[in-house]
Amino acid sequence: MRVALAAGTVAAGAWTVPALAPLTPLVSRPLAIRTTIERGVALTFDDGPHPQGTPAILEILAAANVHATFFLVGEQVLRSPTVAAEIVAAGHAVAVHGHRHRNLLRISPAGVASDLDRAHAVIADVTGQAANVHRPPYGIYSWPALNNVRARGWTPTLWSRWGRDWTRRATAHSIASTVADGVRDGDVLLLHDADDYSAPGSWRATAAALPRVLEAVASAGLDFAQLD
Repeated sequence: MRVALAAGTVAAGAWTVPALAPLTPLVSRPLAIRTTIERGVALTFDDGPHPQGTPAILEILAAANVHATFFLVGEQVLRSPTVAAEIVAAGHAVAVHGHRHRNLLRISPAGVASDLDRAHAVIADVTGQAANVHRPPYGIYSWPALNNVRARGWTPTLWSRWGRDWTRRATAHSIASTVADGVRDGDVLLLHDADDYSAPGSWRATAAALPRVLEAVASAGLDFAQLD
């Protein structure tokens, strides 16, 4: 019985090892999960498209002539296909965040494969772009999920700085300070353009913070780059 329990504990631990990647480079680096880029700063947005949040973000980016990468959720693309198409029409890159926003540790390998394929197909059908970059919901990978992503030739990607903009207490100041103070060449910045999986209306604080984020990157003498 003890041997079985120990074996189960080891197996569970192994299953969850990739989930630690957002917390420490000691995990993300050996697993070759991208958290930085070679040059420039990658501005990324998760959880969209959103009928109000995404257009607000797109307007600010257009005014600053900055291009970003949007990690799209398939079910949200189906709900707001016009907004998803507008992202690509504005020159931004799109990536896969999944078809449904679920913790991949709780999904079977077959379920993960189905979710990834459905998301990719929906995004390609609506935007005309075949996305090849992936970020999991909550930043959490399991081994099967990571293997599924690599089997498709996609690049698993997390972030080096995040704005914690999904919380109810987040403000424009807290978001901008958290994600952009001390920004460095190679950083991948994580923000959210939607509130379907976070505090209601949280995208408003993100939109209010975005001009300060853009200014911080420009003041550091850095250029923006899209993920590929």
